Amino acid sequence: MDLGIAGRRALVCAASKGLGKACALALAKEGVHVTLTARSADALEAAAAAIRAATGVTVTTAVGDIATEEGRAAALAACPEPDILINNAGGPPPGDFRDWEREDWIRALDANMLAPIALIKATVDGMIGRRFGRIVNITSGAVKAPIPILGLSNGARAGLTGFVAGLSRQTVKHNVTINNLLPGPFETDRLRKTMEGGAKASGRSVDEEMDLRRQGNPAGRFGDPDEFGAACAFLCSASAGFMTGQNILLDGGAYSGTL
Repeated sequence: MDLGIAGRRALVCAASKGLGKACALALAKEGVHVTLTARSADALEAAAAAIRAATGVTVTTAVGDIATEEGRAAALAACPEPDILINNAGGPPPGDFRDWEREDWIRALDANMLAPIALIKATVDGMIGRRFGRIVNITSGAVKAPIPILGLSNGARAGLTGFVAGLSRQTVKHNVTINNLLPGPFETDRLRKTMEGGAKASGRSVDEEMDLRRQGNPAGRFGDPDEFGAACAFLCSASAGFMTGQNILLDGGAYSGTL
């Protein structure tokens, strides 16, 4: 299927590994020129080199923390007029809300709510002027089914979801869509690190803990990041212009609600 986006430009945040990298690769395979951001220069350049080698598209990089004004400025300097924006940032740590101070909440909001909004603000009017734009926010399955120990993430990502619900209905008439992708468990370094805490508490090895988690999913496995990237690429396609303000859950069926 030709997604109709070859030659477009995309800014993909937190794209040196995991789901961000998978999205960047999927877009690049469709002929999209991509700009990747990440905090680690070495990991970022390695990801860029791999995508260039696999696809032949133009790949540029911007080192910086997308949750900061400086990081966003560097990203926008590298890709000032993206046709596609993929918002992504690492989630805040787990814990008990009784232990969190105002600074903890501000950090979570900066990374997982305010940074995406700032990037949307910086790019959406250009997309409207060009009559094409696709914005995808990588949030979390916790938006649909909150996870008690991830209260910082639950709150910040739900705030972004509410904001997008309103704005996306205003931009779609200009062929600019805004949707959210909600990942469940995907086979990434971040998931393995999360499992380390559970393994320590249970006395099991990390591999044993991950196997139990896989067995507990209706699919009997974790998601492949390439599957996530493919879903992202479709949301960015020319054919997805009638789809906006949606929260697309990719969790292997773990969320058991009807709606």
